[in-house]
Amino acid sequence: MKPSLSAEEKRLLELRNRLNRKRPEFRRQEWFRYKRLGEKWRRPRGLHSKMRKRKKYRPPVVEVGYRGPRLVRGLHPSGFREVLVHRPEDLEGLDPSRVAVRIASSVGGRKREKIIARADELGIRVLNRGVEG
Repeated sequence: MKPSLSAEEKRLLELRNRLNRKRPEFRRQEWFRYKRLGEKWRRPRGLHSKMRKRKKYRPPVVEVGYRGPRLVRGLHPSGFREVLVHRPEDLEGLDPSRVAVRIASSVGGRKREKIIARADELGIRVLNRGVEG
């Protein structure tokens, strides 16, 4: 089922997807140098930091201009708004044409089956169904 998006939302979602392809990977300063740092973004704060000073030969720094359109911010790439679900009762009152659910990682197998069954009854999309045998 397709999400019910307005023409403006569809246009902005397509724009966001185009921007995402152009957006650089923001990595932590000197992530390549020390394995213990990892790649996760941290703002460069050093007094003499070339990255903080935005030197041309350094990687790009996160700034507001890289942000996506406000109307579609936080939407799943499919166009649905994501809702985290912990139990089958959380599905009640959700609009299947606007919302897709993601089952929390802490939910076990038995309850996961119940949530998936109830979501199928209500016609709600489950983003992480898992392997079905």
